[in-house]
Amino acid sequence: MPSPRRRVRAAAAVGAVALAGTWLAPVPARADEVRDRQRPVLNLLGMNAAWKITKGRNVTVAVVDSGVDARQADLTGSVITGPNMLADIDAGTKPKRLHGTGMASLIAGHGHGPGGGAGMIGIAPEARVLAIRAIGEPEDKSYLSYRTSDKAEGAVARGIRYATDHGADVINLSLGKDEEVADERAAIGYAIGRGVVVVSAVGNDGDEKRNLDGDGFAPYSYPASFPGVIAVAATRPGHDRAPFSNRNYSVVVSAPGDGLPVAAPGGQYFLSSGTSDSSAIVSGIAALIRAKHPKMAPALVAQSLIQSVKNAPSGRYDANVGFGEVHAARALAAADSLASAQGGGTPGKPEGRRFGAADPGPVEIIERPGWVRPLIFGLLLGGVGGTVAAGAIALAFRRRHPRPADEPPFGGPGASPFPPRTGAQPPYPPRPGSPPPYPQRFGPPGPPGPPPPLGRPGPPPLGSS
Repeated sequence: MPSPRRRVRAAAAVGAVALAGTWLAPVPARADEVRDRQRPVLNLLGMNAAWKITKGRNVTVAVVDSGVDARQADLTGSVITGPNMLADIDAGTKPKRLHGTGMASLIAGHGHGPGGGAGMIGIAPEARVLAIRAIGEPEDKSYLSYRTSDKAEGAVARGIRYATDHGADVINLSLGKDEEVADERAAIGYAIGRGVVVVSAVGNDGDEKRNLDGDGFAPYSYPASFPGVIAVAATRPGHDRAPFSNRNYSVVVSAPGDGLPVAAPGGQYFLSSGTSDSSAIVSGIAALIRAKHPKMAPALVAQSLIQSVKNAPSGRYDANVGFGEVHAARALAAADSLASAQGGGTPGKPEGRRFGAADPGPVEIIERPGWVRPLIFGLLLGGVGGTVAAGAIALAFRRRHPRPADEPPFGGPGASPFPPRTGAQPPYPPRPGSPPPYPQRFGPPGPPGPPPPLGRPGPPPLGSS
């Protein structure tokens, strides 16, 4: 029998967001229930076809998050534990690492048991995870300090730079806030400039009507909205935008993000909904592309994802799902095509043959007819004469029609062809009673801090293995 429902939260900075599921009893001697719940999404993404090409071997995906449990059965042997950017805040306490473990399992889970047939299988099951703790969550004993201490500032940016300098091919950022952080922008530029693919979640305010503008657009979330980041929205079954997923023009692509199984420390599993999960899926596909094409530029990895989408909107792009829903097998094929076009174009002719087969002859000189020079001279004289005549006419007109002494010169002080309107207002005044633009999105008011993971409330955990 399932145990009573309970909630597991994962968040930080200006508020908490949820990561949750429903407990399931262990199921002996039959197909693993977690894998059964994964199968529709795996089929939608074309994973069986993609895994025949690559499973992400020799690729490192940095998960800059709340930390990852390296002993989780579906991740054992795949996790490199990087530095804790919140070590001064944790002060010897043990973080729960719930959200980060869930994201890592979506990216690189390899299952457990005979043939790895039980538990979570990630999108790139042979990839490595570089786990960097840079955000807290409410279950952490240090969470209050995390929310209020200046020591948390810059943790995400430091995590991005560490990942870049320590071999990450892809960086997953399942976190965000509606304020730009200059250090994070610089760190992302540093990463992309060194060939690292950066993927981030667009946020979960799509159904918070008080936060939407007049066009129904949600606030822009950062780091997803920074240039060069592959910003990911969430879809639900049916391929349309999940109601919680932010709708705005930062969205590049979308991926399933509603009710996905994820692993948690202690052999637990949860059902999770959020753009966090969608971001992790796209990071996994990016890892597959990088496994096949290790030197492919981040912009071309993004282009591979865009060119290969399924269920694209009718206008080729909209702010709900971006260019469409990602597909792993098609993305690998698109990457092959882009790599071929980039490096294997039609070879050019040898140096000596680029201007024809024969050697070039002498340059032909075209003689100018004798009448051209007098014509040019005449035109110049006519132009000068016309200018002098126009000046003389203007002077004569001024003498016959003098301007009154008290009239200001045209365009001078006191003259205006468009007199100001009385009571004119600046453009786009705020609507009466409307909230300020881009209000805080993550929980009750408080001092700003590092971004939270972008999960969604849901039922309590799937179960234990």
